[in-house]
Amino acid sequence: MPQRSLEGRTALVTGALRGIGRATAVRFAAEGASVVLADLAPAADGLVVSTLRELGESAHYLQLDVGDEQAWTAAHGFISASFNCLDVLVNNAGIDLVRPVQDLSLADWHRLMRVNLDGVFLGIRTFVELLTEAGRKTRGGASVVNVSSIMGLVGYAETSAYNTSKGGVRLLSKALAIEFAAAGRRIRVNSVHPGFVETPLLAQGMQRWVDEGKAQSTQQLIDGVAAQTPIGRLAQPEEIAAVIQFLASDEASYVTGSELVADGGWTAH
Repeated sequence: MPQRSLEGRTALVTGALRGIGRATAVRFAAEGASVVLADLAPAADGLVVSTLRELGESAHYLQLDVGDEQAWTAAHGFISASFNCLDVLVNNAGIDLVRPVQDLSLADWHRLMRVNLDGVFLGIRTFVELLTEAGRKTRGGASVVNVSSIMGLVGYAETSAYNTSKGGVRLLSKALAIEFAAAGRRIRVNSVHPGFVETPLLAQGMQRWVDEGKAQSTQQLIDGVAAQTPIGRLAQPEEIAAVIQFLASDEASYVTGSELVADGGWTAH
C-alpha cells in the first residue's frame, strides 16, 4: 500500500461541510478512507445530503457541536458502533472573531474558546483509547491533525481572541505529542497553520470589514492580502487538505509535535 494512501483507515473530520474541512474529507475519501464528516447541520440538511452523495459510500455524517462534551460522547458511541476504530482525527472546526480588545465581551471570548480550543481538547480526550488501539496496527501510528492558523504563530490587530485560541491549539498539539510518546501511545499529534485561504469563513470575515466601512469591497481586501503574500495569491482549501493528508498518512510516520505552516510565505517576512 502506498505510504500516503489511507485505504482501510477511518477518519473523523470536524467542520467538514465547508472550506478546509470539506476539502479534507474529499481528499481522504479519494485516498480510500472511511470518512465521518462532522458539522452543526442536521443530517437532513441539503448540503449534508449533496456532500454525502458526492463522496459516495465511504462517507458518513455526524451532527456535532464540538464545544459540547455530551455531543462528543455521542460521537464516540457512533464511531465505536459503526467502525470500532478511529485512525485519524482532524480537529478543523473553528470560528473567528475580529474586534478590538476593549470591545470584546467575556461571552464572546468564551464562545470562541469553546469552539476553537475546547473542541480540540474534547475531541482528543474522547478518542484517546480508540486512537491508541488503531495506532498499534499501522507503521505510522494513529494521527491527530489540529488545524490552527498563522494567527497561532504571529499577532494581528483586533484578533487577540482568535490569536489566543489558535496559539493554544499549537501548544496543546505539542504537549499531547510528547505526552502520548512518553506513555507509549502510537498517536502522532501535529498542527497545521494555514495562511489566508479562500473559504466561506474568510469571505464572511471580509464582508464584515466592508459592512463596517473598512474597505470598499471584499475583492479589494482579497487583492490586498494577495499582494502582501510572497507567493502572490490566497490558498485554495485543497492545498491545505493535501498537507493534512500527508500528516494523516504513514508517510509522516516520524512527524509529531510539529507545526506545518502553509501560508504562501506570509510568516517568512
